[in-house]
Amino acid sequence: MCHMWGRMRGSMKTRITELLGIQYPIIQGGMAWVAEYHLAAAVSEAGGIGLIGAGGAPASFVREQIRKTKELTQKPFGVNIMLMNPEADEIAKVVVEEGVKVVTTGAGNPGKYMAAWKDAGVKVIPVVASVAMAKMMERAGADAVVAEGTESGGHIGSATTMTLVPQVVDAVKIPVIAAGGIADGRGFAAAVMLGAEAVQLGTRFIVAKESIVHENYKQKIIAARDIDSEVTGMSHGHPVRQLRNSMTREYLKLEKAGAPFEELEQLTLGALRKAVVEGDTVNGTLMAGQIAGLVSKEQTCAEMIQEIMEQAENIFQTRCRS
Repeated sequence: MCHMWGRMRGSMKTRITELLGIQYPIIQGGMAWVAEYHLAAAVSEAGGIGLIGAGGAPASFVREQIRKTKELTQKPFGVNIMLMNPEADEIAKVVVEEGVKVVTTGAGNPGKYMAAWKDAGVKVIPVVASVAMAKMMERAGADAVVAEGTESGGHIGSATTMTLVPQVVDAVKIPVIAAGGIADGRGFAAAVMLGAEAVQLGTRFIVAKESIVHENYKQKIIAARDIDSEVTGMSHGHPVRQLRNSMTREYLKLEKAGAPFEELEQLTLGALRKAVVEGDTVNGTLMAGQIAGLVSKEQTCAEMIQEIMEQAENIFQTRCRS
């Protein structure tokens, strides 16, 4: 393994960097409302790959975001499509029409879009939370998978990154990207040792200087401790990890009392936008992973990526010398 790390600061080769045509094996998570064109372009310019988070947005918005990203970078970038989006079919077409070369997917099976994407040369990378889903995606023609542990912010599965990644690596032949609980070079190095060929970061990029997220939200992440995230929605099978606040306390109280899904859903309606756009840290949804306690400062995307890669290089050089 040591030969991979000799010239890391200039670049690092894995099957993911080769597949996506990027300098560093670092992918920015496709976070709804957060992952828009400023952030996506900045991550791509810094040598990773940025993603536009389609979330629940209409196809016209996604098309506009793609075009604005192209104005800021000529480097590869992608789109994350939540397959539960009512306009997922249209967004799948937009990706092809606009010449986007990378798609990550969540909340469903992208099988029905696979042929069209493959014909257009799109690299398809589903996010998975289990070995069974990873194997299914490989059979469907995925180019790689993101194995995302429960440490992640936002919608989560139940397996931890530490347990999920090596089992997925052993189960599939396509490259695996590790996500969940990674924010620095130590996490990067650990993911590589588990067999991952890239990492996906979400929480740390929320506080990037290029991120349009409201300063209140950023400061909540920077001030967060290791125990400050909690999971809502376990009772109805849609668990979401976020920083605790008045809204999460009320949600969990209602959930414990057996409130119906519709009532709980009403409580969170528009709550992510409140946090990201309006800076409402009391009633907004402050999606963040358990790693938030390790995020301590705002930096540019380039500074973040360079710091992570230098930390990882030091770790592996020390290991290779011993």
